[in-house]
Amino acid sequence: MKKEIHPEYRDVLFHDTGADSYFLIGSTIKTDKTKEWEDGKTYPYCSLDISSVSHPFYTGKQKIIDTAGQVDKFKKRYNKS
Repeated sequence: MKKEIHPEYRDVLFHDTGADSYFLIGSTIKTDKTKEWEDGKTYPYCSLDISSVSHPFYTGKQKIIDTAGQVDKFKKRYNKS
């Protein structure tokens, strides 16, 4: 691999502001903010509006708005066995 062309990979603290949850994940995101985590170490910090904790698809609260019966047509067409 070529040296000095890859972004820095480090642990970053992400904050889902919608659910007030924190995630410590490895990332190459660039941020100037830092925050102290539960383990006493300071990590780069990035806030998010939505993540898997608050997204309706992952929480099971997703609502399908069916206009003109499109969902029923799809289910009828592809449920044939």
